[in-house]
Amino acid sequence: MEEIMSETRSPMPLLYRRHSSGEVMKNLASVSSSLLPAFGTLVGDDSPPLKKYVIAPYDRRYRWWQAFLVVLVIYSAWSSPFELAFKDVATSSLMFLDLVVDLFFAIDIILTFFVAYLDKSTYLLVDDHKKIAIRYVTHMMFLMDVASTMPFQSLYRLFTGKLHRGQAFGFLNLLRLWRLRRVSDLFSRLEKDTRFSYFLTRCTKLICVTLFAVHSAGCFYYWIATHHSPSEKTWIGSIIQDFEDRSIWLGYTYALYWSIVTLTTVGYGDLFAVNPGEKLFSIFYMLFNIGLTSYLIGNMTNLIVHSAVRTFMMGFDQRDIEICKQEQITGRVERANVGTYTAELQQEEVLEDLPKAIRSSIAQHLFRKTVEKTYLFKGISEDLSSQLVTDLKAEYFPPKVEVILQNEIPTDFYIIVSGAMEVLTYQNGMEHFLTKLGPMDMFGEIGVFFNIPQPFTVRSKKLSQVVRISHHHFKELVRPISDDGKTIMANFTQYLKELKKEVQDAMPFLRDLLHDLNIEQMASLDESRNHEASSYEQEDILGTPSRTFGSRVIIHGHHPDDQTKNKGKTGKIVRLPESVEELLKLAEVKLGKRGKIILMENGSQVEDVDALRDNDHLFIF
Repeated sequence: MEEIMSETRSPMPLLYRRHSSGEVMKNLASVSSSLLPAFGTLVGDDSPPLKKYVIAPYDRRYRWWQAFLVVLVIYSAWSSPFELAFKDVATSSLMFLDLVVDLFFAIDIILTFFVAYLDKSTYLLVDDHKKIAIRYVTHMMFLMDVASTMPFQSLYRLFTGKLHRGQAFGFLNLLRLWRLRRVSDLFSRLEKDTRFSYFLTRCTKLICVTLFAVHSAGCFYYWIATHHSPSEKTWIGSIIQDFEDRSIWLGYTYALYWSIVTLTTVGYGDLFAVNPGEKLFSIFYMLFNIGLTSYLIGNMTNLIVHSAVRTFMMGFDQRDIEICKQEQITGRVERANVGTYTAELQQEEVLEDLPKAIRSSIAQHLFRKTVEKTYLFKGISEDLSSQLVTDLKAEYFPPKVEVILQNEIPTDFYIIVSGAMEVLTYQNGMEHFLTKLGPMDMFGEIGVFFNIPQPFTVRSKKLSQVVRISHHHFKELVRPISDDGKTIMANFTQYLKELKKEVQDAMPFLRDLLHDLNIEQMASLDESRNHEASSYEQEDILGTPSRTFGSRVIIHGHHPDDQTKNKGKTGKIVRLPESVEELLKLAEVKLGKRGKIILMENGSQVEDVDALRDNDHLFIF
């Protein structure tokens, strides 16, 4: 017993028990090279061992024991219907073999009381003997295991001293078919195991299902013939006289022949139902064959089409590579990355199926360093960094895909994990290249922070992975942490100041805004303001409409009715100050003349700056 005890809890088996879909697990195997380091961080080799005399369900030796039992299950699946149809073999040649098989399954029942199980709430192996026993005994599986293992005929002979040759024990032996669930579990594991061909495993399973259906139907059909009187008026008695006294294998051969001919809808007519019982059984068997045939054809079609599509896509990739070679295109062939792009999407599907705790740990391993090295989040606290990474959404873009569009309403901003992006702007219908972005660069944050339409278009230059940060989620995280908020604001304004000249020129409002923000003194604003002002400043960082970032207006130095006279004179974008008096003073500096009245485009006079909104046109004269 001690030799098959578990050493540690393993993370990979947890996933095998967690997922029931074969496709999900094959996807996990295809991206395991990128995820295994994260799992190693999450569940290390220092996991505590199981208790004494407890078997791990994923122990290699216990798996071999289960595989050995599957071989015995195959024998039980064959012998149970066979002994029902040919009752003489159940009390003679196969009786001892049945006892040996039942003994092995009785041993497995005992072992089950020592096998740990996976707790669905904590995803940890439970190794408490009492809990294992209660869980097994209170489950219907225990009753069925015992019933399918009891040698009823041998027990009857032991207590009565007589050998019962009735049909009751033949039907009780059919309880052994409960063991077929082990075969189903085995095929489920093999379909998820990349060491075995999924196509061959699936085909083997379909063949086994078909053979079992043929064998069972033939045995039941022969049993009907043996229990009809007179025996001459049966499907086999009309051909073979005294068939019950003939060789068992002769009758079994005829039964299989009829079953296969009926299953394949050949219908030679040499064997056919004679009495009403046989006709009724044939009706149900043929209806069953319709469903079985549809199941087989559907599965085989799916397997073949799936293989053909993969070959088809591979041919396209090879054709693209050949075209690039003929045209002497240098560098990396972008369209050949389609297979990599598909694998990355499969990785994201796998992550979505994992529990939140495991998904969070993987995200910390994959994206934590990238987020901390991004300019906006340099110097933030460990707590905020951890919370940001937890709910990041990874996305993958193939080459030449526009991730954000110019003048698009901002809702999210992005961090590049791998790949490259190019920043573009459109002027007079022409596309202008501004700059290139690489790993750990950000884009989209200017539109989000200023609460304006995106000033640029960002397009993927090659296969790229990015993580998306929701504006709303980011605001909720940063709002209660004032120190981190001021750090983020300082990083952002410093970044704006250091932007390339061509990028600044693409945003004409930026120069005046930076001048008004007084970037050099932003780090010391908190010492000079009270708590209420600091909280107000914090909301500005998050991109809500405010006097710091959100509210900006366009001022003109003439009456709104004089627009035709002043055609060609443009207004100036300014940050909205705290009061009307400050706005008049700011207009005097920007426009060069002192005004007394502020009107809007519709002629309404402005008396309170709180009523103004972004991009309002104000006429001061």
